Amino acid sequence: MKTVHFLHRFSARILAGALAAFTVVLLPALCNAASIRGAVSDPTGARVTGATISLVSNGQSVGTTISTADGSFQITTGESGHFFLVISAPNFRQLQTPDFYAGSFDSVERNLVLEPAWVREAIVVTATGIPTPQEQTSEATSVLEASDLQPRDNLVAALKLMPGTAVSQIGQMGAQASLFVRGGNSSANKVLLDGVDAGDLGGYFDFGALSTDGIESVEVFRGANSSLYGSDAGSSVINLRTPHGTTSFPSVLARFEGGNLNTTRDEATVAGVFKRLDYLAGLNWLQTSNDLPNDEFHSAAWTGNLGGQLTSSTQVRGTVHYGVSAVGDPNAWDFYHIADNTTQKDQDLFVSGAIDNQTTAAFHNVLRYGATRKREQWTQWALEGNFDAYGNGMGQLVTVTGANGYSVTGQALLDSVYNTYPSGFAEINNRDQVAYQGDYHFTAHLYGLLGYHYADERGVYNDPTYATHLAVKRTDASYNAAVHGDYRNRFFYTLSGSLEHNSLFGTDTTPRAGVSYYLFKPKDGVFSGTRLQFNYGDGVREPTLDDETYSLYRLMASANQSALARQIGISPLTAPATRSYDGGLTQSFLQERLVFRLNLFHNQFGHEIESVPSKQLVAMMTSLTSAEIKNLKSVLGSYYTNNSGLVMNTQAFRAQGIETTVEGGIGSRIFLRGGYTYTDAVVQRSFTSDNETLLGVSPTMYNGSIPVGIGSPLVGARPFRRPPHTGFFTATYTAKKLTGYFTSSFSSRSDDATYLTDANYSPYMYLPNRNLDHGYAKLDMGGSYQVMRWLDAYTQMENLLNNQHMAPIGYPSLPYSVRTGLRIHWGLGSGH
Repeated sequence: MKTVHFLHRFSARILAGALAAFTVVLLPALCNAASIRGAVSDPTGARVTGATISLVSNGQSVGTTISTADGSFQITTGESGHFFLVISAPNFRQLQTPDFYAGSFDSVERNLVLEPAWVREAIVVTATGIPTPQEQTSEATSVLEASDLQPRDNLVAALKLMPGTAVSQIGQMGAQASLFVRGGNSSANKVLLDGVDAGDLGGYFDFGALSTDGIESVEVFRGANSSLYGSDAGSSVINLRTPHGTTSFPSVLARFEGGNLNTTRDEATVAGVFKRLDYLAGLNWLQTSNDLPNDEFHSAAWTGNLGGQLTSSTQVRGTVHYGVSAVGDPNAWDFYHIADNTTQKDQDLFVSGAIDNQTTAAFHNVLRYGATRKREQWTQWALEGNFDAYGNGMGQLVTVTGANGYSVTGQALLDSVYNTYPSGFAEINNRDQVAYQGDYHFTAHLYGLLGYHYADERGVYNDPTYATHLAVKRTDASYNAAVHGDYRNRFFYTLSGSLEHNSLFGTDTTPRAGVSYYLFKPKDGVFSGTRLQFNYGDGVREPTLDDETYSLYRLMASANQSALARQIGISPLTAPATRSYDGGLTQSFLQERLVFRLNLFHNQFGHEIESVPSKQLVAMMTSLTSAEIKNLKSVLGSYYTNNSGLVMNTQAFRAQGIETTVEGGIGSRIFLRGGYTYTDAVVQRSFTSDNETLLGVSPTMYNGSIPVGIGSPLVGARPFRRPPHTGFFTATYTAKKLTGYFTSSFSSRSDDATYLTDANYSPYMYLPNRNLDHGYAKLDMGGSYQVMRWLDAYTQMENLLNNQHMAPIGYPSLPYSVRTGLRIHWGLGSGH
């Protein structure tokens, strides 16, 4: 009887289990219903009980549920189409998830991470390789969202609103703009656009002409991260994302804007979803005369994003960005007071195509193809200036003043009579790349990642002035692996590494490790959470196309002078390397109404590539015979005649400092954020200044007493254009119809050079490098008002202090500017 009773109970349990499985899994299918399930957690990974989850389609809620004790939820619906989830819970901000497609029989899993109500936290990718809550990573990562980007024409001003960053733009709107992160070089940033490497060969990326239209968010990882992203990720990873259509009807956005300095900006975007497809197409146009002669700028950019949901677990997506721009280049106006008749034109195409598959609940795969086509043309149309007896174009008589009252007066060489006009160069950077990444979740607290990346790179540099034409082909293959996990949602860790083979510099390995630990989890009270973090990483970058073009070793080898190169210590270019350490803490106050972050960093940069002026190079070769000197001059040719620079891996420097940020909200309408960074960078080794000292060659001096680095910083000095003090402050106000913002960025003086000579290339117009670039404060503000449901009016005011000394010395910045516009958003949801 006991046996029968046991079998009866056992059979009943089996039947109950089968009925439960039928109810959860089979019944929705038989009833022609989609099932959306998942779990709700806070940024630390702890599950959230009692959160309200609503399933929304076509602007209407089609299902609502409450998360259970373990944070799980499930919603079934008889509809198919595009959906998104809206989640709310006490002490958390209401969250709307990215949209997704679900068919009638699909079972879709969506795990949701809530954010604190008063501060901004984000889901980031660059730290771990897959979307991860910012508070579960050990690395310093910041995100600019659409609200941060929308008021701005380009990324130059926006990137200044982050800790650890310094942006240098040599001119006004549209001029070349370089990003320096934590003291690193501007070529040590890996720029990704929809997962595709968008930089030039060797990492450099010009932010000056890139429009913010067509960019949904910007994520900046600060530190070396070649373990996940390969070469060029020596100082940072910049991840740009394209928006996509989300509405079940065609949604149209049009913008018309005008302002002083003959500035106009127009934009048109159409986006939406149709059955399993989502689409977005945008076009924008910007033009301005700027504030100097021959400084007009105009750009046009096209953006496209098309996605298709093949099944509930497989999605395909393709994006395209194409931009053309042209800007006048009047040169360093403050040094000449005569504008060069020069233009720079860019044509850039970025294409991304990806297949994303959630193979199982634990196994996820992405296969991506990317194409980059970049062409830059720089042309000087005529010889300009006041002509001297030899026909050289000289600037006006000017007095240039540096720091500490140092000054020099003279006429600097603007254009040389020995050049041919029109003259210029063209540079092409093309890349095709294929990448695979698979990640597997072993448990809820541990996942692993494997990846492979292959790139075929082609570059062309053509400079008829110096009879230089170089066409290069490089291949780059890398294998990477990573694990990320946590223990009890309190201790988080990341381990990753990469094996990379580059046809130019060979094979290298780049490990990275990071840990993060909550001493105190977020809770009620004044001190509501304390987190410690530490991160270590290695990075490498390949030499740029310019580096390879102007390599001293390449020039000597092409003249069959390899033996002489080895004799004087000149070797082929290799990969500059970075080793970075950082650690800090995050402290929350008042139930995360206020968050304070502090990071200490130490970066070591070795095998860096520096330019050595040719005449100084020859002067330092005191061990050579007169015949060898003559031979070396012959090999250098016009580089020696014009004292042009050639490059070698002969520089090393370190940068260390501290980053701090504070952010918080006042009520639900006001958000404040500020930050300060101190960077102590110093050159430890340099071919030029080291050999001047060792060989007894007289260095260039100012007034016979202060040594000057004429083309690169001297040993013991700061790397150029890296200010020791930078900071920012932002305030935003959001109401039902009115929004407003105020932003400010600050920078102290930085070291630099004037690069000025006379017609005989005499260096008498050089100034001491220390603090040569001006410090500045840039203040901007603006706002918008919703006139009608489909119409917004807005105004933007930039550089309220009319500070024209924010660019490197010699280059006036854009003065005070104001623009006013209308934004029209049309669609079925706006009353039409």
